[in-house]
Amino acid sequence: MTTTGEDRPDARTGAASAFNVELNGLNTIHESERRGKPRDLFWPWFGANVSVFGLSYGSFLLGFGISFWQATIVGVVGIVASFLLCGVISLAGKRGSAPTMVLSRAMFGVEGNRVPSFLSWLLTVGWETVLVSLAALATATVFQQLGWEGGLVTKLVALVVVVALVIVGGVIGFHLIMRMQMVITIVTGVLTILYILLVLGHIDLGAVAALPAGDTPHVIGGFVFMLTGFGLGWVNAAADYSRYLPRSSRSGAVVGWTTFGSSLAPVILLLFGILLAGSSSKLSQAIGADPIGALASLLPTWFLVPFVIVAVLGLVGGAVLDIYSSGLALLSVGVRVPRYVAAGIDGVIMTAGAIYVVLFATDFIGPFQGFLITLGVPIAAWCGIFVADTQLRRRDYAEAELYDRNGRYGSVRWLPIALIVIGTAIGWGLVTNTYADWLSWQGYLLGPIGGKQGDWAFANLGVLVALVIGYLGTLLFSRAAVRRQEQR
Repeated sequence: MTTTGEDRPDARTGAASAFNVELNGLNTIHESERRGKPRDLFWPWFGANVSVFGLSYGSFLLGFGISFWQATIVGVVGIVASFLLCGVISLAGKRGSAPTMVLSRAMFGVEGNRVPSFLSWLLTVGWETVLVSLAALATATVFQQLGWEGGLVTKLVALVVVVALVIVGGVIGFHLIMRMQMVITIVTGVLTILYILLVLGHIDLGAVAALPAGDTPHVIGGFVFMLTGFGLGWVNAAADYSRYLPRSSRSGAVVGWTTFGSSLAPVILLLFGILLAGSSSKLSQAIGADPIGALASLLPTWFLVPFVIVAVLGLVGGAVLDIYSSGLALLSVGVRVPRYVAAGIDGVIMTAGAIYVVLFATDFIGPFQGFLITLGVPIAAWCGIFVADTQLRRRDYAEAELYDRNGRYGSVRWLPIALIVIGTAIGWGLVTNTYADWLSWQGYLLGPIGGKQGDWAFANLGVLVALVIGYLGTLLFSRAAVRRQEQR
């Protein structure tokens, strides 16, 4: 296979300036561009996850019918465990100097990897659409509370501003994103602390303590939702930023800073969100329709404008990382355009999806949960495969051969594709989706444990089962193949 353009394994096309368009695409990062330290990973990951949207997960989690302590335990464990998966996958970036969905070729083959690349593209485009939509909805709600026009015009203007920030960041690329995330981290971190201080008086510890405990299926359902809502939404992009680190970077530090940077803000925001939602059933219900806008209803008027700033910046921080990685995933599928053009294409799709959500959808949390669980199953299977493969490897990747279908990684490796298919088939059979009529076919394997209306119907066991199938299947059956790759 002759590699050209975006597939050149050793292309030196990156831009050192934050305001020059990055030309690096699927190519490996040249040694001259690999700099920094593992702690630098804190900024993009913290900035992408510090959004006040994290407060809304308190309401989402209590919606599973569990108590404060149950929600706290499964929330914290789910967030940290899911981002630990990102930390492990980020090691591959240091080892292979290439985007996550290029490194995935070592498992699936150069051509076979188009399958998980397409899944990755769907997930990241979906997430960036969700985040941009939330920013527009939140802006309109806050404007209404200020007594200003909060209707169609406000929503459209908010969409234009947010979309512009996200697309500019995604198109220009890595260096601008790193600077944007540092600014977003500082601004949103300070304003989020102020928000928490201002709404402390709305917490009713008596009401929170009186929340009834849920049974095991409800607890597991909440745990799986935390996995899919946080780290499993990022695993397919985890190596996109660590690929710029020097090879000499300590592996433990790469995993640690990725996990810490990703988890810190969500854990704090979730705990406070549980306290808020547990104090008021009315607030909890309002969050389901407009997650961030509902949180603004608790604020004094003078802080509403700063709240819009913190809400929008936090969401932009996540969406920028998503559009950058979705562009890379689109290239991995086989679209032959420069990286910045791919990011622009995804920006157009994101804009169209956000317009639908903001102007026509009547509910947010229903479609959102349906989206997370449905795509969460095959992504969980892929994640299990990637994590296990990373554990099995003792040497760095043969970078040039990640672009050669005739090289050691081959064209198509059928075992991992089979694991995704099996994991998805079983996984979809063990989840339910009442959030959209077109997903009602899921849950076809739940009969022996109570059916689609039984206690286990909403535990979403399929996500965990798919993760385990991918992980154990790779550990048990790919060890010899990995050793052969490393011996060539």
